[in-house]
Amino acid sequence: MTRIQVLDYGFGNVRSMVHALSQLGVDAQISADPDLAMKADGLVIPGVGAYGACMAGLRAVGGDRIILDRLAQGLPVLGVCIGLQIMFQLGDEDGRSEPGLGLIPGRVTKLDADVVPHMGWDHVQAPQGTQLLAGVQDQRFYFVHSYAAMAVQGGDWAGVAQPDLSLRVSALNEHGDRQPGSTEGASFGEPLVTWATYGRSRFVAAYECGPLSATQFHPEKSGQAGARLLTNWVRTLPGASGLPSEKGE
Repeated sequence: MTRIQVLDYGFGNVRSMVHALSQLGVDAQISADPDLAMKADGLVIPGVGAYGACMAGLRAVGGDRIILDRLAQGLPVLGVCIGLQIMFQLGDEDGRSEPGLGLIPGRVTKLDADVVPHMGWDHVQAPQGTQLLAGVQDQRFYFVHSYAAMAVQGGDWAGVAQPDLSLRVSALNEHGDRQPGSTEGASFGEPLVTWATYGRSRFVAAYECGPLSATQFHPEKSGQAGARLLTNWVRTLPGASGLPSEKGE
């Protein structure tokens, strides 16, 4: 059976995510154990709360190293809400900037809207070739957030040479306190960015790049569309099995 670990670092609706994944017929467990995290078919990084506090909680359980080590070996990671935001280089919070994991070039800033937080259901604009949102590109997803990434390296990737995520993982590992993970055989390819709009802000709603996937919205709270997205992700995991067939398959 496909096994997924939901990282327990003190932030996020871990039980809601475990329930949503369990409904798909996978073995979903809550744990911060690094050995289990490395052996899992998939790792989910949830997150609800302040950017800096989430990063501190992640580091306290070695979650930053777990994420980097998995990605360095091409092992799938899914970030949700703050779990997407912490993948970026920086996050603004109460007038100061907090460092993130730096895996996605860009900055998380406060939404420009008359009412914040953004709370409710909204459509997204998915790119061609998306695997994560396949079959649900025209559906609505549930958002709860006050901050978001308004750009990825200052643009929509169009015509811009992007850094290889595998090289970024290697660089971060080399500055860590453990041996860098091997990226041999890991081809992460070009990122795919899904966008959404709230108020005067156009922001990153989802991100796909090789083994790294992430959403600003909460798939575990997004009904059938969220369940389909999680199914899409689980289908990409090594040895994925036991999932219900899609209609028409």
